[in-house]
Amino acid sequence: MSGRARVTLFAALATLLTAWSLVPLVESAGWLLQAALLLAVQSAVGAGARRVPLARSLTVAAQLLVSLLILAVLFAGKGESTGSGPLAYLVTDFGALYQRGAQDVSEFAIPAPLTDGIRLLLVSGVLLIGLLVDTLAVTLRTAAAAGLPLLALYSVAAGLSGGGDASWFAFLLAGCGYLMMLLSESRDRLAQWGRVFGAPPRERISAASGLGGGKEGRLTAPVRTGRRIGAMALGLALAVPAALPSLGGGLLGGTGEGEAADGGVGGTISAVNPLISLQSNLNAQDNRVVLKYRTDNPQQGEQYLRILALDEFNGIKWEASGRALADVPERLPNPPGLSGDVRQGAAEVQTNVSAAQTYTQRYLPMPYPATSVDIEGKWRFEPAGRTLVGDQLGKDRFQNVQGAQYSVRSLLLKPTAQQLRSAPEPDPAVRAEYTKLPDNLPPVVGDTARQVTRGAADDYTRAVKLQDFFAVNGGFRYNTKTASGTGPQAVARFLADKEGFCIHFAFSMAAMSRSLGIPARVAVGFTPGERQSDGSVNVSMRDAHAWPELYFEGVGWTRFEPTPRSGINVPDYSRPQAPTVQPSIPAPLPSQGAAQPSAAPSKAEDCPPELKKLGECGAAAPRQSASGGGGPSVPAVLGWAGVVLAVLGLPLLPLLWRGRVRARRLGAGEVPAAWRELGDAAWDVGVRPDEALSPRRAAARVVELGRLDAEAGAAVHRVAGALERALYAPPGAAVSYEGLADDVLLARAGLLAGVGRPGRLRALLLPRSAARLAWSASRRWSALADRTAAAAARLRLRIPLRGRG
Repeated sequence: MSGRARVTLFAALATLLTAWSLVPLVESAGWLLQAALLLAVQSAVGAGARRVPLARSLTVAAQLLVSLLILAVLFAGKGESTGSGPLAYLVTDFGALYQRGAQDVSEFAIPAPLTDGIRLLLVSGVLLIGLLVDTLAVTLRTAAAAGLPLLALYSVAAGLSGGGDASWFAFLLAGCGYLMMLLSESRDRLAQWGRVFGAPPRERISAASGLGGGKEGRLTAPVRTGRRIGAMALGLALAVPAALPSLGGGLLGGTGEGEAADGGVGGTISAVNPLISLQSNLNAQDNRVVLKYRTDNPQQGEQYLRILALDEFNGIKWEASGRALADVPERLPNPPGLSGDVRQGAAEVQTNVSAAQTYTQRYLPMPYPATSVDIEGKWRFEPAGRTLVGDQLGKDRFQNVQGAQYSVRSLLLKPTAQQLRSAPEPDPAVRAEYTKLPDNLPPVVGDTARQVTRGAADDYTRAVKLQDFFAVNGGFRYNTKTASGTGPQAVARFLADKEGFCIHFAFSMAAMSRSLGIPARVAVGFTPGERQSDGSVNVSMRDAHAWPELYFEGVGWTRFEPTPRSGINVPDYSRPQAPTVQPSIPAPLPSQGAAQPSAAPSKAEDCPPELKKLGECGAAAPRQSASGGGGPSVPAVLGWAGVVLAVLGLPLLPLLWRGRVRARRLGAGEVPAAWRELGDAAWDVGVRPDEALSPRRAAARVVELGRLDAEAGAAVHRVAGALERALYAPPGAAVSYEGLADDVLLARAGLLAGVGRPGRLRALLLPRSAARLAWSASRRWSALADRTAAAAARLRLRIPLRGRG
């Protein structure tokens, strides 16, 4: 391998090792393999362009162009744009995916789910850093300056992740990658002056020569000295901070507002947007309790703790619209759309809530609709969504729910099906605002809504039919493994795949309701939780939930439950009056008569990224498989078995390769091949081959250094004698003999017996003769490069040069 090719390889390796520091930022490390493959292609393009050779600017341009084309092919169709054609794709679709990735970065807490947008940002960022490193280290031949983009990449990753138990390992990988790149570049520079300096063989240095400065008279090569200095520097960089006393308090340490001050498990979960808080909660390994409450509500199974409403459905996702905040009144205004008749039939209940110290949500979880709130601190009231949000306390500091004790009085509304069915037309302003749909909503959403509600005479009947379509008779399955987004295209995919979790059911029913002219929005909060033996109720992280709210004049915003999951109660007013058929799916039915929250603890379920973003994994019963049995599926078992076999078989690959090569060489019955196998067998136990020796002297050296007994030594000399005859005998003379292969195997057994058990294991599992693979690959690469250069030269000669004369 040439010096510049070696620098190219180590420059790409340094970038990849530094990119490892980005792994803690996302939940899955699958993007790193994709980045490694693209980085290899980018480096290969640069190596080929320099081999031609092209100008430096053209080399960088070729690498950049190929990288952009590969990214465009890999992420084609991931964005949700309305453009058509290559230009629209590159400008709108590709740009929209970058924009969506930036939004995901700002919304998700670390570790974030690996969405398409975040994957694009990670892969393209690594490719950009790799291009800068390759340009500086290889094209411009300034490897030391290439550490600047590597430092920038590591600094960004370390700053976002905030360190951790594995931060020292990421630093070690990044440092090793940079040092190896420097070492390869320095070797290339030394090679341009001639033979690279190194230590002569041990036996050739005399004590009186004055050259022995090392142990036992050995020379110390400058390259080896550089490696030792680099290893010592890395060791000091890792050991010194660990040995120094920690800096507590002040600018460099201390427990900030977002840290756990009691030394407990995990830190606090702080976020401005409640969706981030729910996602952070669901990221935790343990199902921690975030809220505890007591209530005099006789129907605790209906008491959801609502955080806020997502009332704006744009072309990308559902989100809360920006509205003006007001001071919290002593008595909250009447809920919008609530009539006196329904208000008279409602009871007012009180709920006393205690928030955990690790829950720092800015939005206050409350039963809906609340009539008054008693809480300490600075809070603001948002009238349209009837939510309380923490006010700003200072620069980058906001009031939150952490450790709060508060009391909420709320209405227990009991609308009847008849009141909902006979509801008058909603206010035109309400209908105009809450029936808006994005222009890029696929037509299948509205068509499906009209087909499902065909024959319904009023909005209430349409709403119940939509709820039953998702929860009962539409063939939908509750599946937390579903990986789909929350935008308009995701609704269409959900209707086609019929698998998802609460946000898919809530978003889809709200979108379909709006397409029918029914005002709708999506509420985010918690299901009622689990009753404890002392009468209190615990609300944990996996009780997070999302559900649709539909507006009926006279009743106001009304909850519906399309999610077919156990532990979720369907409201009385939306239950069918006649018995209905059982669901056509093996998913659990919504509870039909539960008046209290379940007292049994729920099992933890894995949450995909989209579930974590808006909060799901509520207290659910164990999910049943399609076959009705438990345990992993057959593909999963086969997949894990394949992974285990690959891991166990990886160390055996050199052993299998040597066995195959040995069988091929000895099976041919040719003396040169047998002699080569004998030399590799000696090399595997530490006797390096010396091509300058004659066969007879080489055999004597193998017998001596391999400490062979008389029988094995005689076998070695017989093979050497056969080789001499093959080299010097006249044509047609018989040079091989019947026991040639047996002599080689006998000599190999003697060589293995002459070393200890560690030496035998090394010779079998990590044979030194495997270096021939690298030599062969280097020769093939050089031959390919020579052919490419020759072809390029011929092509340049054939192109007529204009302007001469």
